[in-house]
Amino acid sequence: MFVQQLEPVADSLALSALVAALPLATVLVLLGVIRMKAHLAGLTGLAVAVVVGWLTFGMPLGQTLSAGAAGVLFGLFPIMWIVVNALWVYRLTVRTHHFDILRRSFGRLSDDPRIQALVIAFCFGALLEALAGFGAPVAICSVMLVALGFDPVKAAVVSLVANTAPVAFGAMGTPVVTLAQVTGLPLDTVASVVGRQTPLLALVVPLVLIGLVDGLRGLRETWVPALACGVAFAVAQFAASNYVSAQLADIGAALAGAAALVAVPSARRPAAEPVRVAVLTGVRSEDLDQEDPRPEVLRAYAPYGLIVVIFSVAQIPPVKDLLAKATQVFDWPFLDVADSAGEPVGANVFSLPLVATGGTLVLLAGLFTAAVLGVRAGDAAREWAGTVYELRYAILTVTSVLALAYVMNLSGQAATIGHFVAAAGAGLAFLSPILGWFGVAVSGSDTSANALFGALQVTAANESGLSPELLAAANSSGGVLGKMVSPQNLTIACAAVGLAGKEGDLLRKVLPWSLGLLLVMCLIVVGQSTAVLGWMLP
Repeated sequence: MFVQQLEPVADSLALSALVAALPLATVLVLLGVIRMKAHLAGLTGLAVAVVVGWLTFGMPLGQTLSAGAAGVLFGLFPIMWIVVNALWVYRLTVRTHHFDILRRSFGRLSDDPRIQALVIAFCFGALLEALAGFGAPVAICSVMLVALGFDPVKAAVVSLVANTAPVAFGAMGTPVVTLAQVTGLPLDTVASVVGRQTPLLALVVPLVLIGLVDGLRGLRETWVPALACGVAFAVAQFAASNYVSAQLADIGAALAGAAALVAVPSARRPAAEPVRVAVLTGVRSEDLDQEDPRPEVLRAYAPYGLIVVIFSVAQIPPVKDLLAKATQVFDWPFLDVADSAGEPVGANVFSLPLVATGGTLVLLAGLFTAAVLGVRAGDAAREWAGTVYELRYAILTVTSVLALAYVMNLSGQAATIGHFVAAAGAGLAFLSPILGWFGVAVSGSDTSANALFGALQVTAANESGLSPELLAAANSSGGVLGKMVSPQNLTIACAAVGLAGKEGDLLRKVLPWSLGLLLVMCLIVVGQSTAVLGWMLP
């Protein structure tokens, strides 16, 4: 058995934490300063983590490599298994042109560009985040807004800012699933706390979007539908994450927000011509006036309806129990680790949910989608293979980062850093969202930030007397606000609307909003760590 050491360097916690931070520092410097590609930075950081874990923290090389292998498998299944199948469903709709039908359907919901921004960037963007994540909502929503006549810069900024509230539960709950796995906390508990933080952002973001699109005039004229959309989104996200399923949180929130928005009479009124002239400064797509047969419109919405139905059925207790029977639980080979107190760590045992996982359920929805949209089996298989190829670098990035996280967690590096950071005491509640924000700003992924810093947050919380569930959730909730300033998302947004090389201009426009909303989240977490807002926690 390997027993973790907290002070392997000169019996000093500070020096040991400094050495333990080398893998994280390597990744952050390579990404943020040298601008190395994410998958190469992840692999380099993994190599550093292995060397530090082996030579400094004394973890046998075989166990160190085995820990990394466990991280790779978790990165592949269930994490990227969810992402691949979700993006495959989207590619099926593009192949059959039903995505264009969906875009035209959204355009006909309202001719007011301010309402269109909410429907597409906030509501539909949240649905895309729920299904795929990893930059897809920003790229797709930016293109849709430009097609409606939005200025490319405005379309990109609106899409980036909108891609905040749903991120923690994106890709069928991947970030919170990862957070639960690396921290050892129950998924339901982590999701419940995150679901009492990010919905508060949803109350504000629609109003921010209206302001971005049309300034104070937009807020005066359309604050009612914006607020209705935000409240419905927040309530649904809270309810689903706390009482139904983390995987369904964003889907339910997106649908509830859109329904509330459309239900407000003022949202359906034609926009005044001066508003349209002032806001729509781009070129409107010529196919927007094309009429689509009602059956084809229903088929365009069918993939999302199928996912909702399948995931809802999977939450019925007898069905849930049946699916769980296929889960394989086994001792991970060549791994026998105890924490600094001598207690075996949970990662010695690996759980492989073959059927009761979001990726398998989305795959089933994709098979039904192919049948509904009339995609032949061979074409559907080629689209799936094309999805894997498209995501090849993302797969390599996620697996390397998860392997790095597992090595750091099991070798004791994360625990050492956590014990050192715990010296911040009560100030940790304010710093925790900032750490998550920084991780996402650099890596571009809330999943990666949770893998890197989740265990550290829990260790620091335990040492300082704060709630580990609160700080773990704060890492994810703060991280969502770093998404809009991450180099990856800025690059995706610029490429989508034809602004390659203008990433710096976009950064200057979204950075104030990112920092302002981060401050709000820090204050929320501080309040939840005290009696002021402590009643909000489960």
